[in-house]
Amino acid sequence: MDIRSDMLPPTLPEISRRIETDRCRPFCFQIGVDAAALVLPMQRVEDAHQRFKATPLAHVAKRLEREVIAGSVFGTNTIEGGTLSEEETVAAMELDPAQIQQVEQRRVLNIKAAYDRAAQAATDPSWRLSVDFIKQIHALITHQLPHADNRPGVIRNNPKERLTHVGDSSHGGRYKPPQYEGDIVRLLDGLIGWHSELVAGDVHPLIRAPLVHYYYELIHPFWDGNGRVGRVLEAALLLAAGYQYAPFALARYYLEQIDVYFSLFNACRKAAEKHRPQPHTAFVVFHQEGMLTTINRLHDRVDGLVSRLLFQTRCRELLDSKSINARQYTIVSQLLAQAPIDLLALRQVPWYASLYLKLNDKTRSRDLSKLRDCGLIFLDADKRLWPGSARPEKRPPL
Repeated sequence: MDIRSDMLPPTLPEISRRIETDRCRPFCFQIGVDAAALVLPMQRVEDAHQRFKATPLAHVAKRLEREVIAGSVFGTNTIEGGTLSEEETVAAMELDPAQIQQVEQRRVLNIKAAYDRAAQAATDPSWRLSVDFIKQIHALITHQLPHADNRPGVIRNNPKERLTHVGDSSHGGRYKPPQYEGDIVRLLDGLIGWHSELVAGDVHPLIRAPLVHYYYELIHPFWDGNGRVGRVLEAALLLAAGYQYAPFALARYYLEQIDVYFSLFNACRKAAEKHRPQPHTAFVVFHQEGMLTTINRLHDRVDGLVSRLLFQTRCRELLDSKSINARQYTIVSQLLAQAPIDLLALRQVPWYASLYLKLNDKTRSRDLSKLRDCGLIFLDADKRLWPGSARPEKRPPL
C-alpha cells in the first residue's frame, strides 16, 4: 500500500477549532503534526497490521483475547497506581462482582467493564464518539470506588479554594486544567465536534485517536480516572477503525514507556503554547511506535499459540500411533504447562516420580532420549527441559 496516496496526504488539512471559555484562557484544538514525519511510521504500522490479520487468528482468538485483556487491564491500572500483580489482576478478573473484597479488585473489574463497553461500541457501525460515551466509560471505571469528590460520570467542578493540577516536575512540570464545570463541558463538546470534523476530513484514525487521547487528558474532566478513560477512548476509536487487539494491548507499551508517555503530554502542550509548528508530532509518532511494537508482539504470540496447537496435535497423533507411550505423552503435556523444568530436579517432581514408581533408570533414560530424538523435548544450555514447541528465550508480555 502507498501510504502517501491511500492513508496520508502530503499535507494534512488545517482543521482547528478555537473555544472561548469563561474562567480560563481560550483553548485551541488543532492537528499540529508533521505529515512527512508520519509517512514511514504509519506505513510500518499498516504493514504490520496486515501481516497480523493474515495469521490464523480464528484458531487462537479466545486465548489471545484473554491474554490481551489481562495484560491491558494490568497495564492501564498500574499506570494509575494500581498495586495488583499481573497474576492477581487475572484472578480478580475472574471474580464474581459479589466476591469483591478489595478496592484493587474492584478497579480491575471496572476497567474490564470499560474495555467491554468500548469493544461493544466499536462493533456498531452507527457509533460515534460523544460526551455521553465519555461519561459512560468514566462511570464504569469509577463504579463503587471510594473518592472524596468523584461521582461516576459527573463532570468535575472545582470550588475556588481547591485547584486541580496534573503532572509533576520530573515529567515536564505541573499543568492546571480547566477548573470550572461550564468550561469543561464546553471543551468536551468542542473536542467531540472537532473530532467529527477530522472524520469528515478523512484524517486517519492513527492520527485522530492519539490526538483525542491527548486533548482529553488536557481537559481532564473528572476528579479521578482520567488516564484510564483517555486510554479507553483511544482504544475505542482504533477498534472502530478495524485494528484488532492492539488498541487494548497498547496500554502495556504505555506502562513500559511511562516516563516518555507522561513527559510528552507536557512537551507537546508547551510547544503548542509557544506556537511552534506541528507541536503534536512527537506524541503521535510515539503512539505509532507503540502500535508497531504491540502489533509485532501480538503477531509473535499468535505464531507461538498456533505452533503450540500444532505441536499438541502432533503429540496426540504419535500417542495414538503408539510411536510414543503414555508416560512420554504425559511428560510432554506437563512440560507444556510448566516449562522449563530443571533436569536435575525432575526426579523430585511428584507427577514425574509417579510415572516411574516401579520402573528403573534405564527406562527413564530411554523415554527421555526418545522424546529428544523426536524433537518433542529439548535441553537448553542451563540443563532445563522445554517442550519442542517452545523456545528458551523469554517473550515480551502482551
